[in-house]
Amino acid sequence: MLEVIELYFLLFISYAFLGWCMEVICKLIQYKRFINRGFLIGPYCPIYGWGALLITILLQKYNNDPLTLFILAMVICSILEYVTSYFMEKIFKARWWDYSTKKFNLNGRICLNTMIPFGLLGLLMIYVINPFLFNLYGSFNKEVLYTITIIIATIFIIDNIVSLVILTSVREDNKLLEKDNTEEMSRF
Repeated sequence: MLEVIELYFLLFISYAFLGWCMEVICKLIQYKRFINRGFLIGPYCPIYGWGALLITILLQKYNNDPLTLFILAMVICSILEYVTSYFMEKIFKARWWDYSTKKFNLNGRICLNTMIPFGLLGLLMIYVINPFLFNLYGSFNKEVLYTITIIIATIFIIDNIVSLVILTSVREDNKLLEKDNTEEMSRF
């Protein structure tokens, strides 16, 4: 059982890191400069890790039906994005993304422009990336897998604690803005 938890934790971290890289690269192309797109200090966006886990756990059974997999990945990730945006705004009094200027958005939290890529990424995950990552992690012996997991989990937990302390102190001074506050929040 512990091995399964380690594998899924490493999957979570891998996708959180890949999501962070994707976000940073998109903003680098858009603004021609580095912007840390995560709310944590380290190079990961946990929302991508959670989305990957949800898709992996809930949608693996649809791997023979790409259309259903695509639609369900869109739905799951959109719900996750909406709920995450809502609670992060309520907790930290800031927005990490805002789609209110995009067509077909819902309260600026989700929009069609991101829903379709979520479906495509779900297909890529199930058919390409997950098999690669599970094969990679399965190639480690149990002691190495356990050691890697403990080290990464420790760093991740410390990062969460430090980031929450910083964001909580910033929250007291921050007025809720109706826009994407990621850049302002990452300066702290």
